[in-house]
Amino acid sequence: MHTDSALISTPLTAELLRGALDLERTEHGLLPHRLPAWARAQSADPQLGLAEAQPSGVRLVFRTRATAVELDTLPTRRGYTGAPPRPDGVYDLLVDGEPHARATASGGNVLTTDLSTGAVEHHPGAPGTLRFTGLPEREKDVEIWLPHNEMTELVALRTDAPVAPVPDRGRRVWLHHGSSISHGSDAASPTATWPARAALRGGVELVNLGLAGSALLDPFTARVMRDTPADLISVKIGINVVNLDLMRRRAFGPAVHGFLDTIREGHPTAPLLVVSPLYCPLHEDTPGPGAFDLAALAEGRLGFRATGDPAEVADGKLTLTVVREELSRIVRERSAGDPHLRYLDGLELYGEADHAELPLPDGLHPDAATHLRIGDRFAGLALSPGGLLS
Repeated sequence: MHTDSALISTPLTAELLRGALDLERTEHGLLPHRLPAWARAQSADPQLGLAEAQPSGVRLVFRTRATAVELDTLPTRRGYTGAPPRPDGVYDLLVDGEPHARATASGGNVLTTDLSTGAVEHHPGAPGTLRFTGLPEREKDVEIWLPHNEMTELVALRTDAPVAPVPDRGRRVWLHHGSSISHGSDAASPTATWPARAALRGGVELVNLGLAGSALLDPFTARVMRDTPADLISVKIGINVVNLDLMRRRAFGPAVHGFLDTIREGHPTAPLLVVSPLYCPLHEDTPGPGAFDLAALAEGRLGFRATGDPAEVADGKLTLTVVREELSRIVRERSAGDPHLRYLDGLELYGEADHAELPLPDGLHPDAATHLRIGDRFAGLALSPGGLLS
């Protein structure tokens, strides 16, 4: 790790970070979290622990005249035995809201999961340095969006001119919760996840609680949303509940009501949008649990399959079709007493015709181009003047 001694070192503090709800001091530096420590303590699920520590939507934001920026980070990457290697995490640098540069960090830790046994091996690594040069020589706002899919410890920030926090720009804060798709699985970069794309197009400040595999109506997540300052709120519910076979129809409805009740305790009149699942043939009419497709893995590709029996829907098992029916009904019933509550059918963001054109590569997650389409549609439907979150 080489550094330019002529650069100015700026301490990494909460004033320079947006989108994180907690910052942990580690032996290397600062680790952003998207759930506070008290919420993390209420679940021992390693999937949730990994997801919330991946900084989807978290970005360094500062004002400077600097033309050169260096950032030392320690990434923690994931890998799967027998599956193709995952691409390294991407950092997007924006100048006054416009894309300027993209980079990846060298070094870092690696977590390797054996999909046949679930065993995880940790291979420690060293921090690396990102260098961005050629920034315009004027006062400007710089944003460095951290990798959405890579735990990232921030070690040091250096620039060739002083750095200051960006004053409040008066933008509305959009708080969103969802699954791995909202987290950004298979998006090309942190500003190309569908929530980031929508936020940038809609001119709002994003707090992304898209948690891969963990949009499970957890009460602590609802309390985090209740306590997080926000002007606009959305919750995208369904796919994780189905592919984990977490609950039956009898439990699902009251759980959704409870989740929304808790959010409303802290945000009684904020626009609140309930979004149902995107189109996913795997689980449209077939319940979970979902599982890795071992035949696909044998061919060197990642895939998923549904293991439930459609006949069990009559006994209360959930499918995406059932979830959409339930969410539509719940919002319709609640809206009489909650005029700021709205419903968005996920099929309007990605439906059967979209799947025919842009199929889900692993059967579950959209590809990079589809993230952009979903983000653009959400911005138009929800974040535009007169939209569902207006």
